Amino acid sequence: MASSYSFASDSQYRPLWKYDVFLSFRGVDTRRTFTGYLYEGLKNRGIFTFQDDKRLENGDSIPEELLKAIEESQVALVIFSKNYATSRWCLNELVKIMECKEEKGQIVIPVFYDVYPSDVRKQTQSFAVAFAKYESKYNNDIEGMQKVKGWRTALSDAVDLKGYDISNRIESDYIQHIVDQISVLCKGSLSYIKNLVGIDTHLKNIGSLLTELQMSGVLIVGIWGMPGVGK
Repeated sequence: MASSYSFASDSQYRPLWKYDVFLSFRGVDTRRTFTGYLYEGLKNRGIFTFQDDKRLENGDSIPEELLKAIEESQVALVIFSKNYATSRWCLNELVKIMECKEEKGQIVIPVFYDVYPSDVRKQTQSFAVAFAKYESKYNNDIEGMQKVKGWRTALSDAVDLKGYDISNRIESDYIQHIVDQISVLCKGSLSYIKNLVGIDTHLKNIGSLLTELQMSGVLIVGIWGMPGVGK
């Protein structure tokens, strides 16, 4: 379990994070290709990454545990692909991620896989086709049209963030760049501490305790015991 230490700033405190990274992606496009390789790269670097392996991406409703995982992630990597906007699940996930950016200081990094940033920002090409269907579906539904508007806003706002455009480029190079960047961002997390022997259980116990406390801000952990026991 990964829980990063909090650091105080002049005006606010950073929350404790359970995960280093949350991956948002369209499974049919990238699960067995780019996202799969990226996940392995992050894992091999010791970065604790949440990837929903059983995601069905059907309908609007996102499971509560998935929403919680988004909230508890320090970084959200959003992998935009041609069919991303065809999934209301993915779009609602993105809205939640952008909310966490504003409310919790989550770092959001967009990745453009086989799509141009302008297509995502302006909802053109495959994104235009998807949104035409949504607007037809919710034509007489005020609440539905508000949801569509929220999706459009989330897409446009996400594109304005610094990210990676890997269209027609060597994927492995960009995966390495992304993993390197995440390593720097998350190097203070417990999951980034590698090559330590015999303390896995202790780290998990401390991580569980910190998560249960649900506290933000600076915490001081006192560890007491006899000399020579591996404190």
